[in-house]
Amino acid sequence: MSLQAVRPKILGFISEQASAWLVALVVLLGGCTLTTIVAWAASDLDQQQERQRFQLLVNERFSRLQERFEDQEQRLGSLRRFFVNSDEVSREEFEGFAQPLLQRARAYAWAPRVSRDQRKLFEQQVSRQRGTPFNIRELNANGELAPAAERDEYVPVLYSQTLSLLVSPLGFDLLAQPLRRSALERAQKSGKLAVSQPMQLVGLEPAYATGVLLVAPVTAHGATEPHGFVMAVISMRQLVAEGLPRPDRDNLAMQIVDTSDLQQRLLYESGSARVDSDLSAVRRLTLGDHVYALSLRPSEMFEQANHSSLALILAMGGLLSLLLSALLYVLVSQRQRALKLVQQSTMQLRAREQELRGAHGQLRSVLNAATQVAIIATDLRGVINTFNAGAEQMLGFKAEQVLGRSTLESLHVPAELEARATSLSVALGKRIPPSQAMLVESPDSQHEASEWTLVRENGSQLTVNMLGTVLLDDHGLWVGYLAIYLDVTEQKRAYEALAARDRLLKKLSAHVPGGIFQFTLEPQDNWRFIYASDGMRDIYEIETGMLQQDAKKVFERIHPLDVERVRASIRLSALQLSHWREEYRVQLPQRGLRWIRGEATPEELPAGGTLWHGYVSDITDLKRVEEELRTLSITDSLTGIHNRRYFQDRLKTEMLRLNRTAGALSVIMLDIDHFKRINDQHGHGVGDGVLQELCKRIGQRLRRTDVFCRLGGEEFMVLCPNTDGEQAYRLAMELWQSLRSAPMEPVGIVTASFGVASWRVDEGVDGLLLRADSAVYVAKQAGRDRVAAEEVQA
Repeated sequence: MSLQAVRPKILGFISEQASAWLVALVVLLGGCTLTTIVAWAASDLDQQQERQRFQLLVNERFSRLQERFEDQEQRLGSLRRFFVNSDEVSREEFEGFAQPLLQRARAYAWAPRVSRDQRKLFEQQVSRQRGTPFNIRELNANGELAPAAERDEYVPVLYSQTLSLLVSPLGFDLLAQPLRRSALERAQKSGKLAVSQPMQLVGLEPAYATGVLLVAPVTAHGATEPHGFVMAVISMRQLVAEGLPRPDRDNLAMQIVDTSDLQQRLLYESGSARVDSDLSAVRRLTLGDHVYALSLRPSEMFEQANHSSLALILAMGGLLSLLLSALLYVLVSQRQRALKLVQQSTMQLRAREQELRGAHGQLRSVLNAATQVAIIATDLRGVINTFNAGAEQMLGFKAEQVLGRSTLESLHVPAELEARATSLSVALGKRIPPSQAMLVESPDSQHEASEWTLVRENGSQLTVNMLGTVLLDDHGLWVGYLAIYLDVTEQKRAYEALAARDRLLKKLSAHVPGGIFQFTLEPQDNWRFIYASDGMRDIYEIETGMLQQDAKKVFERIHPLDVERVRASIRLSALQLSHWREEYRVQLPQRGLRWIRGEATPEELPAGGTLWHGYVSDITDLKRVEEELRTLSITDSLTGIHNRRYFQDRLKTEMLRLNRTAGALSVIMLDIDHFKRINDQHGHGVGDGVLQELCKRIGQRLRRTDVFCRLGGEEFMVLCPNTDGEQAYRLAMELWQSLRSAPMEPVGIVTASFGVASWRVDEGVDGLLLRADSAVYVAKQAGRDRVAAEEVQA
């Protein structure tokens, strides 16, 4: 039989006689084709991802701008309600209310309606109030403010609160300019907010001069016509651009067009450079009675951040294909030269092979006796020359089918041989052909059986353990190979089933939040984890292997105040075979204090003891949210002290304590004098500051056992446990003195009326509070700014 009949093909399909240049060319063409396909797929994926990123940026930008537009409407609406609900608003009150509203608006203004007959009287009254001459003005031909011409009606700017460094255009008649007049007429007609067409705003720096005027009519209760207008002067640069990335860092190029304008004038355009792209988006923004078209396109920054990887893939794929083809050319050419040398040596050994055939016959009878083991011998070329009865029974081939015709390689799975040959080549530092992979031993597993997959005569596969060795002649020359196979298919199937179950359990436990465990408590008080998932390591910061060795390490992590309770609950669950559920704290080396919730179902073991199946999870965030909600429910949001609800709960608790054990209890009620006057003169913002300063001063004078609460508005209560009436009166005097000892900016000295009442036997909550409230009433009737004790029983 010729060597050519059993010679393997290169890569499984290229003949050994093929030219090395042809092999390299085929591989190069195949690599280039594959690179082109991959590059096309990557390009399509890049385009999809680019569109998705652009849509995310568009949605975020639209949401931010719409929120800003709605915020301006809400702020102007609150200013209008302030005027509607006030009989008369002074300049100081307007500035105090409008100052906090100046956010992304350049100015807020109030402009009353003035008729032709009222003009002169109106200008005189405003001049006296301001102390400076005041005239109703309009822009002349030179763009300067000059006295307004005679008209039936004027809407001059009377009050103005602005961020601009320029002088406010007080007295400017809004009806003197068509765009402003149109906005006022639409607001008067609809009774709702109206917005002007894009215009150059008066009294603003040039950088902020382009914008719109948002107008709201102010109509008194019961009236049909508005008596004036409140306005928000909105600069598009301030409203839109502030808070957004710089133009050279922005991913989007943006334009805003007023769709209500017949000329479709541009309201705002960002400085970002646009690029030619099919990506674009248009959204609708609403402000007042106008609808704006927001147009968004990608900028140069977006294009740079999302460049395609097509060129890189083509370059790298082409380079790899070229290198691979060059490598195959070298390997194929060297292999062909090596095979020629092998063929020459084989011809010399053929004669020696004939002599060995006789010896093989003697061994065949011995080998055929081993029917449960396959023994196969080959010559140096890998051609089978010995095939015992055990091999026939195991593989289904007859000896005459394979002897001298098949190689040992043909009985193995090709992919397995390729993988083994690659691994051996790396480990030994030299190339091992797949035809010899099953016979070469790796450095770390010498003289050990290795697992292989054989192909039976019917095409089915068989898993075996193989032990291979070389055959030597009498002179110590290498003449062939000997392979011994043992069928381990059933054994491997059992191992794989166990491994699959372990993998499934590991996957399931990895997707369960927290940790899953099996835990036993044996009669000798031996605590042990039978199983612990990887989540247990995260919960307790203990490796699972260490947990299974010593379960007591878990109890070392439990907080000292909780550990005995947890132990007792486990023993009770074991005694009653009841569901175990506990929440407890653990002290971890890295994450510190954490809250844990554990649940498990017990079952009794046949040999005694209890087995639990359960899980634990980290509930620290849930506990933190519960604590924050509890704190918010009992805390006054403005002053930071306790609220009425907390006071009522504590007072009921103290009353129950007094009914059980007796003792003393007093309350101090205080009401700020003339607090409404403070709000009216200085604004609610100053009033809130007064409340906060009062709480600060009183809190510094209270004892640790006292409970300071805000009942509502300007009324406060101090609960004094274990304190009689005389002690509470002295404390009230100290608190009264702390208030009037120093002024509060900007209102000066703030005083309060105090009332003191102490608990009486068999008295309820309502009676105690009624007497404290009566004492406050007595203090106010006596002239305020004093402390009044409760009336003594006759």
